[in-house]
Parts: sequence; C-alpha cells; structure tokens
Amino acid sequence: MRDNKEEPRRGTPDFQLLILTLLMVGFGIVMVFSSSSSVAQVSEKFNYDPMYFTKRQIAFGAVGLIGMFISMNIPYEKYKKLFVPIFILAIILLMIVPFSGSINGASSWFKVGTLGIQPTELAKITTIMYLSALISKKGERFRDLRTGYIPVMVIVGFVAGLIMLQPDLGSCLILVATAGLIIFAGGANLKHIMGSIALLILGASIVMGVGALWDKINPSESAAAENNYKMGRIQAYIDPWEDPQHTGYNLIQSMTAIGHGGFAGTGFGQGIQKLHYLPNAYNDFIFSVIGEEFGFIGTIIFLIFYIYFIWRGLLVSLRSHSTFGTLMGVGIMGLIAIQAFINIGGVTRTIPVTGVTLPFISYGGSSLLVMMVAMGIVLSISRESTLPTKQERTKSVVVKESASYDWSHRRRHQG
Repeated sequence: MRDNKEEPRRGTPDFQLLILTLLMVGFGIVMVFSSSSSVAQVSEKFNYDPMYFTKRQIAFGAVGLIGMFISMNIPYEKYKKLFVPIFILAIILLMIVPFSGSINGASSWFKVGTLGIQPTELAKITTIMYLSALISKKGERFRDLRTGYIPVMVIVGFVAGLIMLQPDLGSCLILVATAGLIIFAGGANLKHIMGSIALLILGASIVMGVGALWDKINPSESAAAENNYKMGRIQAYIDPWEDPQHTGYNLIQSMTAIGHGGFAGTGFGQGIQKLHYLPNAYNDFIFSVIGEEFGFIGTIIFLIFYIYFIWRGLLVSLRSHSTFGTLMGVGIMGLIAIQAFINIGGVTRTIPVTGVTLPFISYGGSSLLVMMVAMGIVLSISRESTLPTKQERTKSVVVKESASYDWSHRRRHQG
C-alpha cells in the first residue's frame, strides 16, 4: 500500500527570497519617510504631518503583506484560471481610466477618496500571467507565426495601446520589454522577434509622424502642451542646462543630489535636495535621495542588494517544474528589473526620464501592493520547486513499497 503521508503536498517557500522582499519593503518605507517628511510637514495639503506619506506607505505595505502571503499559499498552477477575470477587469479599467480626468498631464489614475489607484500596475501582472499561460499551452506550436506568435503579439499590442491612450510612455515601454522577455524565454523564433522590433519602430515612427501632422492641421493648447512636455524631456536628457529653470530643472536637481552625496554620503535624513529643491523626491527621484544620503558606497551596496534580489527570484523561477511557472516567474522578476533600470537610468541621465517608480522603494500604494502580491506568486513557484518531480515521487514510492515487501517477505520465511 502506498504511504501517502510520505509525499508532501506543498514545499517550503524560498525563505531567502522572502526575507529579501521584506527587507526591500522595509528600506522603501524608511526612504519614503526620509524623502517626504520635510515636504509634508510644511504643507496644509498633507495636514502638516511629517508622517503623512510614511503612514500611507506602511498601510499599503501591510495590505500588500497580507496579499503576498495569500498569493504565496495558492498553488501557482491555479493562476491559469484565476488570472482570467482579473485580466478582464484590468482591461476594463484601462478603457475607462482615460475618461477619469488628468493628473500631471496623464489620465492614469482613479481617485477613490484620498487614494489613487493605477490600473496599469494590475495590467502588467495580468499580462504576464496571460502570456505565460498562452505560451505554455501552445508548446511547440508557439514557434509557428500564424497560430502561435501573432495571437500573443496581438494581446501585447492591445494592452500597450490602451496604456498609451493615457498616455503613459514609461509603463508602455516596461510592458513591451517584459512581454518581449517572456516571448524570448518561451522559445519564440528569433526571426519573428526581430521582425516585431522592426514593425514596432516603424509603427511608432508612423504614429508620431501622423500625430505631429495632425497637431499642425488642428492645433490645440492641450496637444501643444503635451508635445512640449515630451520634447522637454528629450531636450533635458541631451542638455539639461539649456533650460535649467524649466525642462532641465528636475534632472539637474537629481544629479546635484547624487553629486552632493560624494563617496560616503551626507548621512540618513541629512540630504538637502529633498528640502523643496528636488520635485517628487519620495516618488520618481527617490534614488537621488539614496545617492545623496548614502553616497557612492551606500548606493553600490543598495544596487548589489537589488541585483541579488532579482537574481534570486530568477533562480527560483528557473527551478520550476513547469513551463508556466518558469515563464511567469521570469516575467515578474524581469518586470521589476526593467522598471528599476528605467527609473535609475532616468534619474542618473543614463536614459531620458520617463516618470516610473522604483519598485518596492518609491512611494506608491498601487505599485507596492501589486509588486508584493506578484512576489507572493514567485514564492508560490518556489514552494512547488522544492518538491521532487512527479516521476521522482513515484519512483520513491515504488522503492519504499518494494523495500517494505522484501522485508515482510523475509520475516515470514524466517518465521
């Protein structure tokens, strides 16, 4: 008789990755306090409360922790069915959000009381799930252009198009790059990938050209302001000192903060640029505050920690026994890595600023909540990865049964 008690139903989560995630969230809360307290303390809008942003980040972190432990305890294979209603909800929200009103030139948020909800964050994760499920289901057929590759690209293009309607170029780039990583990991034909990149560049050029022509034929103040805003970011990247009081102001203040940190930094809480010089210090430019207060040494340690965290997540994902688990884990960790690169690259003038947050570190309830739930999914993958494969479990049971039979058989003959 089989001893079912000997076969574990669930493995243990990767505790190293769990601890790394909690440390990331904790450090993010600390840096939100350091970068926001001086702004909130003198503003009536924030009730003159230096802990205004910190308390909200802690609250979202607590909810995210609950969500992470729930998603960690759901077998990851069940997400093949669970993501469908969530994906449909994300698509509906993306369709509605452009009509919700504009904040900072983009319609990316729903206001629920004093809280802002960003559907794009949910769309990123559900798209990863959708692509992982679709590619793993198609198997070898995914390499076929008509029946495999094109349907996947249609989904990516549709979601990316909805995000661009807001418009949110940064999130659109992150989504497309993450989707490309999943598609590559899923074994897509390299010629198909290169063709998609060429079509993407051509399509973007045509859209930009038609948009510019339309704005000339039908000029409007909103369109002019949007174009000036986009061009301002490009000009700031090329030469921020050309217009230091307007287009180049944010980037100049960011680089000033990093430069002021020097080798050892000014010390925690002792940064100057966050004192009403550096806009959005607790959000898009929080890495600049880290650079100023912890200096070159602290920044390098932080980056090594961040890279190790991403590497650990990728390692856990690659150990998965299923294609779906591997693709979903690689997609989630790839999303974090790509978004971190775009944020850090923007504030250090490595690439143009796109206005995206630094995962787990920047202030932002929607981002933190979704990222923590996503890490719960990766931890769920790690739980299944610690179990032996089905063949190994079957073999071990047969060996145990055989050994038990031989032992009892000898006992009877000896008796």
